[in-house]
Amino acid sequence: MKIWQKAVIGVVALLVILGIVWFSVYKANQNVVVVQTGRAAREDLVSLVTASGEIRPKTYTNVLGEGIGKITDIVVKEGDHVKKGDVLLHLENIQPGADVQAQQATIDSAEAGMKAASSSYDMSVATQAQRQSDLDKAKLDWQRAQLSFKEQLISKQDYDTAKAAYDSAVAAATSAGAQVDQARASREQARFNLDQSRAVLKHTQDVLRKTTYTAPIEGIVSYIEVRVGENVVPGIQGTAGSFLMTISDMSVVTAEVKVDETDIVSVRNGEPVDIAIDAIPAKTFKGHVSEVGELAILRTSGQAAMTSTTANTQEARDFKVVVTLDNPPDSLRPGLSATAKIQTARKQNVMSIPIQALAERSQKELDEAKNGTSHGSVTLAASNSEGANSVKADIQGVFVVRNGKAQFIPVQTGISGTTDIEVTSGLNDGDVIVTGSYKALRSLKPGASVKIDNSAPKTDESSSSS
Repeated sequence: MKIWQKAVIGVVALLVILGIVWFSVYKANQNVVVVQTGRAAREDLVSLVTASGEIRPKTYTNVLGEGIGKITDIVVKEGDHVKKGDVLLHLENIQPGADVQAQQATIDSAEAGMKAASSSYDMSVATQAQRQSDLDKAKLDWQRAQLSFKEQLISKQDYDTAKAAYDSAVAAATSAGAQVDQARASREQARFNLDQSRAVLKHTQDVLRKTTYTAPIEGIVSYIEVRVGENVVPGIQGTAGSFLMTISDMSVVTAEVKVDETDIVSVRNGEPVDIAIDAIPAKTFKGHVSEVGELAILRTSGQAAMTSTTANTQEARDFKVVVTLDNPPDSLRPGLSATAKIQTARKQNVMSIPIQALAERSQKELDEAKNGTSHGSVTLAASNSEGANSVKADIQGVFVVRNGKAQFIPVQTGISGTTDIEVTSGLNDGDVIVTGSYKALRSLKPGASVKIDNSAPKTDESSSSS
């Protein structure tokens, strides 16, 4: 046999041997699943609810237009600190000022008329008293004249004179009484006119007052809407007047955030909160929950979800939660974006695993796997979205690697942290559990052979170079 024939035979034999080895290795690894693993370990867990919103003062007020006029002067500027009663701006006040002066003159005239009416009344009362005295004297004279005439001690002429004097006194007293009543009525009319003039003066003074706007609370001027020369109008028929500016009391600062409806049930008053403010990076502020909203708000429109127009809307809903900052910095301003991490639960030294390690499968699939007839796949607990229609018999568990096999172990869970979840039963310290990959967990079957590969995933050279 020639040398080249021997060489060909050797190469063919080597290829056959390599093929047999490759096929053996392929068959051996055909049912082996490459997985990533971690260990069940004890650690401190904090359950967090994250929500975003903005910084707001607990107390603030919007200054609205109360009168009509043109702005002539704005005394303050944004960022100024004002006390209650400090002047904010002025409106043109020529006409209101003239009205006040004219009405004051009317009041002075009315007061003079009141004094004259009071004097006239006093004079009428004095006259009435004099006429009553004259009447009393005439009455006595008339009574004596009647007795004397009966005893024929006086003449008929003297009798008639006494009677006429008495009748005249009666008429004079009656007239004096009528004059008193008339003077009293004139005095009351003068008093009513004075009261009316004073009421009109209050009105004109109020109109004049509304041309000078003062701070209703102490705080900082956080926003000014208007400029000098613009016209201000008051609110009418339930419509708010012109918006002028906002004054914020920054002594108590809050973060008003929106919490998803799926998380609101775990939020309670007093729970500690970490607040991150975009304008102050790399710093976290402490606070606590001070108010939890009771009414859902539509996420896009911001309207209450229980109104007649929104009751049947399937849009996502949020709830307003107010967080009070414990020690707010002086540099905070209303409207700054903030993110709150609300600590709804905290446990120390508990058994925990990565959340992505959880999986679910039905009892039927578990029995099929035990009998070697399983054709299903595991459902990841973190991605289960069947909701109310999901199978009630689903069992939650994790895959534990033992002797190169992946065993499905049912577990009970507790609170969830950012990346880990508490396991209250089913695992021991140090158990090696399957944590990935996502594709492997989706198709992994109980009892399947696994190969652990915890090396860092390879990056796509083409994508990294771009």
